[in-house]
Amino acid sequence: MELNFRLAGKVKDVLQLKTGEDIKYSVPYDIDEEGRLTEDGYIIVTNLRLFVTKGTEITYQNKLSALEKIKCEPMVNNGLLIVKEYAQDYEKYLARFTMHHMVRISLAAKGIERLLEHNEKEIRSNEREKTCLKCGRALPGTRICPNCDGKQVTAGKFWGLIKYYKLQLAFMALVAILSSALSLYIPQFQKPFIDNILVTKNGTSKDILSFFSIMLFFTVVQILVQVVKNWWFVYLGARISMDIRARMYEKIQELTLSFILDKRPGELMNRVAQDTRKIQRFMQECFGHMFSCLITMTGAIGIMLALDVKMTFVSVVFLPLVCFISGAFRKNIHRRFHLQWVKSDKLNSSLQDVISGIRVVKSFGKEKEESEKFNHLTEEYAAVQSRNEVFWASLYPVLTFIMSMGIYFVLYFGGIKVLEGNMTVGTLMQFNAYAWILYGPLGWMTHLPRMITEMVTSLERIYDVLDEEPLILNKADAVQHSISGEIEFKNVSFGYKSYEPVLKNIDLRIKKGEYIGLVGASGTGKSTLINLIMHLYEADDGDILIDGRNIKELDLEHYHSQLGVVLQETFLFSGSILNNIRFAKPEASMEEIIQAAKAANAHDFICKTPDGYNTYVGEHGYNLSGGERQRIAIARAILNNPGILILDEATSSLDTESEYLIQKALENLSAGRTTLAIAHRLSTLRRADRLIVIDGHHIAETGSHNELMERRGIYYNLVTAQLQMQRLKEQKA
Repeated sequence: MELNFRLAGKVKDVLQLKTGEDIKYSVPYDIDEEGRLTEDGYIIVTNLRLFVTKGTEITYQNKLSALEKIKCEPMVNNGLLIVKEYAQDYEKYLARFTMHHMVRISLAAKGIERLLEHNEKEIRSNEREKTCLKCGRALPGTRICPNCDGKQVTAGKFWGLIKYYKLQLAFMALVAILSSALSLYIPQFQKPFIDNILVTKNGTSKDILSFFSIMLFFTVVQILVQVVKNWWFVYLGARISMDIRARMYEKIQELTLSFILDKRPGELMNRVAQDTRKIQRFMQECFGHMFSCLITMTGAIGIMLALDVKMTFVSVVFLPLVCFISGAFRKNIHRRFHLQWVKSDKLNSSLQDVISGIRVVKSFGKEKEESEKFNHLTEEYAAVQSRNEVFWASLYPVLTFIMSMGIYFVLYFGGIKVLEGNMTVGTLMQFNAYAWILYGPLGWMTHLPRMITEMVTSLERIYDVLDEEPLILNKADAVQHSISGEIEFKNVSFGYKSYEPVLKNIDLRIKKGEYIGLVGASGTGKSTLINLIMHLYEADDGDILIDGRNIKELDLEHYHSQLGVVLQETFLFSGSILNNIRFAKPEASMEEIIQAAKAANAHDFICKTPDGYNTYVGEHGYNLSGGERQRIAIARAILNNPGILILDEATSSLDTESEYLIQKALENLSAGRTTLAIAHRLSTLRRADRLIVIDGHHIAETGSHNELMERRGIYYNLVTAQLQMQRLKEQKA
C-alpha cells in the first residue's frame, strides 16, 4: 500500500522544508471540515514536523516533539486523525476521511508514533490497494489494475504459462501449416478441372472419376490432419491446465494465512478450477485454431491478390468496419464477463458455506431461508449470464452479416467480368472459394473478443495468486534449529488490521519446560499470541525469540514440524482415523500412533469402532462425536513429540470423565515440555506454573493461581464470576 504519494510542486513550496528535513509519509484524506468529499487534502509527515494541507493551504502544522500522542480512530463509515499536544490538555481533531483511506492513514499514524519514540524504521505495508492509484478504478480482487496493465504485460503472462511447451507448440504450428496448405491447395486444383473439362465439355467419365478420387484423397487427408490437430490442441490445453492448477495449489499452500482468509472459499476454488479450465478451453478452442486461421487467411489473401487485386479489395472492404465494431465493444465485453465471474464466485461461496454448515442450517430449521438466499444469488448470476449471452448473440450475427457482404460483392463484380470475357468461370469459382476460405476464419475470429476476454480475465485472477508474495518467507540462511522450548517476546505489537491493534508492547519470557496458562476475556488476544508463536503471522513491531534465536531466522517447515497444536476448532480431514493421527508425522510407525492415541485417551474408543484405526471419519470428522474428534486431534498433536505444545481449549469438547483422563495424560505429556494452554474453564489451569492475563491489548497480570487470587484483580474477578455461574447451574439442577 502506497504511503508516500507524490505531492504537487506548489504544495511542497508551501511546506518550506528545512535543511535536513525529509518527507517520510504523505497520504491523502478525502473529507473536509464541512463534511464534503475532497481530493486535494494531504497529511504530510517529515522527520521533524506534521502537516495537514488543503490544496495549497496548511490547515495544521506542528513539531513532532510537541506531540504527546497521535491516533487514527475509526468511526461509522469514516475515521478521524487525532493528536494530543503537550501544551494542551485535550485531544485535537486534524483530518477526517472515508474508510477507503483508513488503513493508509493508520499506518502513517503508526509511523509518527515510531518517530516520536526516535525509531527511524519506516513503516512498510503489504496490504492491498482497493482502487488503482493511476486511473482510480476499483480493483476487481486483483493487485494489478486490468485497465492499466498493458497488453504487453498480459501477453507476457500468457507466454509465461506456455513457454515450457516450446516443442509441443512447434508441432502444433507444423500441423496448422499442413492443414492450411491443404485448404489453400484444393481450390487451385479445382480450377483447371472446371475450365478445361466442365466448361469446355471435353472430358470423359474417367476424368471425372480421377478428379473425384483425388478430391476424396485430399478430403480424407484433411480430415486426418484436422483430427490430429484437434487432438493435439486438447492434449496441450489439458497439460497446461494441469500444470497451472498444480502451481496454484502449491502457491496457495505457501501464501500467508492472512491472504487465504481474505478470500472467500468459493473464490479460491473458482480460481483453481474454473479459471484454469478457461485457460484450457482457450488453448483447445482458440489458440491453436487462431494460429491456423492466421496462416490460412494470409495465404488466401496472397493468392487472391495474385488473381485480381481490385476484387481482393472489394472482398475485404467491410473488414475495417468489423474490426472497429469489435474493438469498440472490447472493454464492454470485459466488464460484462468480469461481473459474471464475480457473481459466480458469490454463488460458489454460498454453496460452500451451506454445505459445510448444513448441520447448523438444519438445526435452526433455516432450509427455506437458505434456499431463498441461494435462489436469489442464482437469479442474479442467471440474469448477468443471460444479458451477456443475449448481447453476444446479437453482436455476432451483425458482424457475420457485415463480413458476408464481401462475398456478394465478389459474385457481382466477378460475374460481370465472366460475362465480359475478362475472367474464366474456373477463376471466379477459385476466387470465390478463397473468399470463403478467408471469411470462414474471419467469421470464427469474431468470437475472439469474447474468448480472449474470458482468457485475460482468468489470467488476471490466476496471476493474482501466482504473483502474490508470501509475507512470511524463509531467509536464504534459514536455520533448522531443534527447539528446546524457551520463548521470549520483546516489545511485540500486532493487529490483523492496521488500525485495530490486538496486542501492544508485549514483553514476555517463557522458560524451557514451563506450563503457561493464557487467560482473558474473549477477543483480548490469547489466540493471537499463540498464532505469533506458531509463526502464522509476523509481528508488526518487536521480536519473538525461540531459544534466543529470532523466529524469522528459523526454517518454517522444520520449525512447524516441532510444534504440537490442538486448536479450539477441531478439524479432521476426510479419511481414516489412522491418516488423521499420522498427519503430524507421515513416517510414524503403528506403534507410535497407538502410543499417541493411548496418551490422548483415544485408543479404547478407536478399538470399538467398526474398522478400528481404519474407520472413516467423514467430512470434517462428523462421523465422530465432538469429544472423540478432540482426542484424535490431541493424539495428532503429540505424535511427533513436539518441543512446544499449544493447547487452545483442548478439552472444551470433552465430558467430565474424559476431561479428567485427558488432563492426566496431558500432565505426563507436558512434563519437561514448554506448554501454552488457553482455557475458559479456569479450573483446568490450576496446575500451570504461571498464568498470563491479557487485557486491553497488554499483559495485565502474571503469576500463579494463588498469587493472582491474592491480588484480587482481573483473574480474581474471572474466577469469581465462573464460580457464581457454577452455583447458579447447581441451584437450577
